[in-house]
Amino acid sequence: MSRPERFRFRTLEELFAKARELGLELPISGNIGILLSPFALSGRTLPNRLAIHPMEGADADARGGPGELTFRRYGRFGAGGCSLIWFEAAAVVPAGRSNPRQLLLDPRNLDGFKRLVAATRKAAAREGGAGRDLLLVLQLTHSGRFSKPEGKPAPIIAHHAPLLDAVHDLPHDSPLIEDDDLDRLQDDFVKAAGLASEAGFDGVDIKACHGYLVAELLGAVARKGRYGGSFENRTRFLRETLHRVRDRFPGLIAAVRLNATDTLPYPQGFGADRNKPGIEDLSEPRALLRALSDDGVALVNITVGVPHLRPHFGRPFDKPIRGGAVPDEHPLEGVARLVRITAELQSARPSLPLVGTGYSWLRQYAPAVAAGVLTRKKAALIGFGRMAFAYPDFARDLLLYGRLDPNKVCVACSGCSDLPRAGLPAGCIVRDRPTYRKAPGLPWTGTL
Repeated sequence: MSRPERFRFRTLEELFAKARELGLELPISGNIGILLSPFALSGRTLPNRLAIHPMEGADADARGGPGELTFRRYGRFGAGGCSLIWFEAAAVVPAGRSNPRQLLLDPRNLDGFKRLVAATRKAAAREGGAGRDLLLVLQLTHSGRFSKPEGKPAPIIAHHAPLLDAVHDLPHDSPLIEDDDLDRLQDDFVKAAGLASEAGFDGVDIKACHGYLVAELLGAVARKGRYGGSFENRTRFLRETLHRVRDRFPGLIAAVRLNATDTLPYPQGFGADRNKPGIEDLSEPRALLRALSDDGVALVNITVGVPHLRPHFGRPFDKPIRGGAVPDEHPLEGVARLVRITAELQSARPSLPLVGTGYSWLRQYAPAVAAGVLTRKKAALIGFGRMAFAYPDFARDLLLYGRLDPNKVCVACSGCSDLPRAGLPAGCIVRDRPTYRKAPGLPWTGTL
């Protein structure tokens, strides 16, 4: 068992030596230019291979429309130089919101989303890039068992998984969402996709990760009915919804943020080895990617894990959230796991572009590893989440200077995750803290 360790690397060589010591394969390349090379996607040419992951800000207005800090964040992202901005999760129904300040896409909020899209493109154009070169994808979601629309848990579950049920102390006979309700929820996703198109987004993502409702259905082995049991039934909601979106709105790019594995033992989660608890089995995720590609999905963002249980699987960190456990592995193991899993899936379907995850912990050395990944075709694009909170112009700095500024990078402190858990808007408490102190009406306590 390796020892948890904070980031103390003074050179890329020291980082690589630690990876070798741990027996990890970590591709590294000095050809940073590949990150800034054009990429063809759905008839468009993106000017670079860099993306911003969907990171929830929990700063919507009272109705679920984009708030002041939402506009500020995406203005900074738009000006930051990335080709692909994957907008954070917007709930498709009020009951599916993960918190009272999560975005909600409905007709009342459409004008706010239109203004958000326009402001993001305008910020890109103002910084020397053509706003039309940005690819803007909106994530559509239902939070399922993690729904908390009024600030208190109001779980809506697809099947029983003891490890997840324990999060909210759910009894074994808690009712499951009915098939007919799931049929109607498909309609809600399709309606929301239409609103996203009207707002000016280039694509929509049907969120299927991190234990939320659509992801939970993928692992609903013990569920009865049309949406559980067989692989065909468990993938039905995701695939049928995407089919309907593509049929109704052929101009929209269809995308998915997908859990390659939930890291839960079979049969509690997706991508689990039936005979080896705690070990992933990528055979079903590979099959799903092939099916999604055949269905016309143009882009898949790969992630793993359920943050409420094992957050280090999806975002390796130095410091856990307040009250969270320190994992019994080196963060580099988490980075290497995400690189390996994405590489295995990308090799299974080379024609389907995958966005890689897990690079923020690497700080200023992330570009060298990301370049190694792209050079070896282990992913098609590279995404950053926490790094974008801390350092929204990281892509522009790479273009201008060929490197990242060590004084601006994410430090993997989990502060951006602590904020929404404390009922506050998310952001970087290290690099952007003054903004959150001065935000109007923000009950900042300074205790995080």
